[in-house]
Amino acid sequence: MVPEASILPRMEKTPRPQLDRAAWIQAALDTLADEGVTGIRVEVLAKRLHVTKGSFYWHFKDRQDLLAGVLDTWKDGRIRDIVKQTRPEPGKEEAQIFHVIDVYSASRNKKGILIELAMREWARRDAQAAATVEEVDAWRLRCARELFLAIGLPLHEASTRSMLLYAYVFGVSMMNCEKFDGDIARMKSDILKLIAIPAPTPG
Repeated sequence: MVPEASILPRMEKTPRPQLDRAAWIQAALDTLADEGVTGIRVEVLAKRLHVTKGSFYWHFKDRQDLLAGVLDTWKDGRIRDIVKQTRPEPGKEEAQIFHVIDVYSASRNKKGILIELAMREWARRDAQAAATVEEVDAWRLRCARELFLAIGLPLHEASTRSMLLYAYVFGVSMMNCEKFDGDIARMKSDILKLIAIPAPTPG
């Protein structure tokens, strides 16, 4: 008689996904966008990732360790992107300024905007988050200033225009102007030129 075990199909358990530290941090960033920092809780993330709470402690000492990882990951990602977007080809610095304004004023990345807002709200109540946001903003301003310096502007004007650039791109990316009775595309183009193109020197 053939053993029953050889006739019946073998029932194998579906292996659980092996999550690394980065997967937990990404889930935390997704939660940050949806619920803010108070929503980042171990049990919530475990449910989101379909794993047990115990697996969290293979990668993190505690929730604070996770939050530190979230801040570092966001900071490193933002700085990499800033450096990439503001690195011009020689002789094309002005075009790169236009590119930076276009990329960062567009509302294409809704999740990125939500994370940015949540980070700033977090920074209002937490010194470590505040220091992280401050560092990212400093990188943004310095990199933009280098572009303005590269087209021949003096330091003070380059600094002023870099701040104006980011004041505009953050403001417009969070606004919905579609019901405003004006030519939005033309206004954005005019603003872009005001920020990016130096006024002619009288004489």
